[in-house]
Order: sequence, then C-alpha cells, then structure tokens
Amino acid sequence: MKDVFSIPLWCSIPFVVMLLAIAIGPLIAENWWGKNKNKLLVSLFLGIPVTIYMLANGLSENLLDTVIYDYVPFMILLGSLFIITGGIHISGDIKATPLNNTLFLGIGYVLASIMGTTGAAMLLIRPVIATNSERRFTTHTILFFIAAVANCGGLLTPLGDPPLFMIYLRGAEFSWFLNLFPEWLFTGTLLLLIYYFVDRYYYKKEDWTNIAEDYIQIKPIRVTGNINFLFLVGVVIAVALINKGTIHQMGEENASIGLKYLREIVLLLLAGASLYFTKSEVRKSNKFSWEPIVEVAYLFLGIFITMAPTLLWLAKNAASFGVTEPWQFMYASGALSSFLDNTPTAVAFYDLARGLVTSGLPASLSASVMTAGIPEILLKAICVGAVFFGSMTYIGNGPNFMVKSIAEESGIKMPSFFSYMFRFSLIVLLPIYILVQLIFI
Repeated sequence: MKDVFSIPLWCSIPFVVMLLAIAIGPLIAENWWGKNKNKLLVSLFLGIPVTIYMLANGLSENLLDTVIYDYVPFMILLGSLFIITGGIHISGDIKATPLNNTLFLGIGYVLASIMGTTGAAMLLIRPVIATNSERRFTTHTILFFIAAVANCGGLLTPLGDPPLFMIYLRGAEFSWFLNLFPEWLFTGTLLLLIYYFVDRYYYKKEDWTNIAEDYIQIKPIRVTGNINFLFLVGVVIAVALINKGTIHQMGEENASIGLKYLREIVLLLLAGASLYFTKSEVRKSNKFSWEPIVEVAYLFLGIFITMAPTLLWLAKNAASFGVTEPWQFMYASGALSSFLDNTPTAVAFYDLARGLVTSGLPASLSASVMTAGIPEILLKAICVGAVFFGSMTYIGNGPNFMVKSIAEESGIKMPSFFSYMFRFSLIVLLPIYILVQLIFI
C-alpha cells in the first residue's frame, strides 16, 4: 500500500469546494441549490474523482473507514433522532412574558443535549413563534433561540451536536462529554440572562393592545406523540452503552457485521417503532417531511468522501501549522465552524491534534491527560469551538437556516446574513465565547 501520508495537498481541493458550495450556494443560487437532487449532483461530481484517486493509490481502506465507520453511523443517528423527534408535537399558546420566553429557551437548551440541536429546535420553534404571535418585537427571540437551542445547548452529550458524535466514534466515552458541563452551564446561564433582560426591554416597548391580546389568546400547552419519549430514552441508552468500550467483542476483527453495527441496528429499530406507533396526525401537525434528512444525507456523502484525503494530509503535517495551544484550537476550529459546517471542522482539528501527538507535543501539553488519543484540553477546545461557534452565522450549523426559514414563513423579519453577524453574534455571542476561553480553556 502507498504511504498514506504522501498524499498531496491539492487532493483537498474537492473538500474545500464542497464546503464553499454549502456556505455560498444558498446565497448566490438559492433556487437551484434548494433542490436536493442538485446537492446530490454536487456531492457526486466532487466525490467520484476523490474515490477514483484513492482507489488507484491503494487508499481504499482509508476511504472505506470514512464512509462505513463514520458516514453510516452518523446518518443513522441523525436519521433516528429526526424521525423520533418528528413524532412529538407541542401545541398551545401561553403568555409571552419575558419569564415564560426565557423558560422556553431554557427547556430547549437542556433538550438540545438529549435529542440533538436539530430535534430540539424543530420541536420548539413553532410553539415559541405561536406564543409570541401577538407581540410586535420577536426577532431577538429567534436569534437567541438559534444560539441557545440550535447550537450551544448541544454541548453536553454526543447526541447533542454532530461534531461531538464524530469525536465519540473516535474513542471519547459517552460520559466524557459531561466534563464540558461547566462550559455548558456558564454559557447557557449568560445567554438566558442576557435574553431575559433584552426581552424585558422589548416587552416594555410593546403596545398595550398587543399585551392585552396576548393575555386573551391563551391555549394550554399540549404534547402529543408521548410514546416517542420512550424511544428517545432508547437512543440515549444505545449510544451510551452499545460501543466497543462496554461490549469488547464489537471491536474484534472477526466480529460479525451484526455485532459491529449493533448500535446502528438498535437505532434503526427505534426509528421504525416510532414510525409504526406514532399517529400520522401528529407528524402532519409537525409538517413532517423527509426532505431535511435527505438533504443532510446528500451533502454529508460528499463531505465525508472529499474530506478523506484532507484528514490523511493533516495527520502528517500537523506540526507545521503552528496551532499547538488549546486556545488556538478553540478559536481556529470555531472560526472555521462559523462559516463551514462544524462537523468536518471538528474532525479536521481532531486529526490535527492526532498529528501533533505523532510528531511530538509541545512541552506545555506533554503531561496532559489523554482522551481519544489526544490531550484532553485540546479535545475540550475542539468541542467547544465547533459547537458554540456554529451559532456565529446562519451557515455554521444545519438548524440555523431551518429556524430562520420557519420564522420568516411565520412573518417574522429576520436580519440578513451579515446583519445577523454585526448586530447579534459579534456583539452578543463572541464576548461570551471569549469569556469561556479565558476561564475554562
């Protein structure tokens, strides 16, 4: 087999083009890019040459590892969460007071680590909009919702955000992510406190007729599709316990396919049970559609294939980048996660850290506790950077644009791409993340 580390840097061009397409496609060709078949065409157009190159150069094993052991489990987890959370519907309209709105976002912040940022965001965004439908000033609520529920809340478990699941697949134990609780709690507390006082400011500016109507239009909160909470518990147990660490036979070379993919089989069964036992009316109420998960499957097929040679190159050349300190890893992974998808960004910087371990860690990290093959502090920095900074732009994390679109469909005026950054993320979110780095990393 050819030396996997001799792969040239120019092989990363398809990966860069793939990420740029995701970043700017919705901005310059919204109608064309909006069709899933076109996303698949782009993925195949960029992925097929990479596949041919790797097969021709004896790198089929590396390619298969990326597709079979990363992409397939990744999509099965996302798909099962998408199906199960799509079977839970929350209806009702309570008073849109600052306290109630903050409680809504706080619940979403917690749920994001249990059912994933996408699941929590899609579950709660419509009830939040309905609750605030009588109010005039609502844009700020959606912005904080994107930050808290669609991004930062997912830091606590591998279920919360896709980049964390990829780190989990690389050897970090399920319980290790609970070590990020201080960063999760600190950020959530600041976000919710700031939101509460911002919402109080806008609440006082509301016309009294809006407030009066809000007090009249009250409908109790009602949850349907409750059986899916059992399936969610099943997903948590499956991801936490069905792995090579607890079932050692799964990691053996001669293990059967059924044993190697036992976790994925259980997740598929739970998703199938959700489809079978959930009444169709519940999914109709949620406006459930397969299009979002199909979009993710098409895009990430291209991402995972094209990033395979990039990861090999990073593993060899890590030391030459000059990114060696934890704070550098946090801001570097965060900066890329702001404008590119945070899942491949987290994987890339994890491989960068692995490369540092191979080439020799700096003295400041030589005595570090190791987790998943890299210094624990670097792993923390990568996770925090990828998850938190995904909220810095609309394109940093998948749920961001979904929340924006649903809000605009409901008549809420949302800021433009750059306005979102200059009027919200740079002045509200970035200072919080800097504090997180100064205190914890």
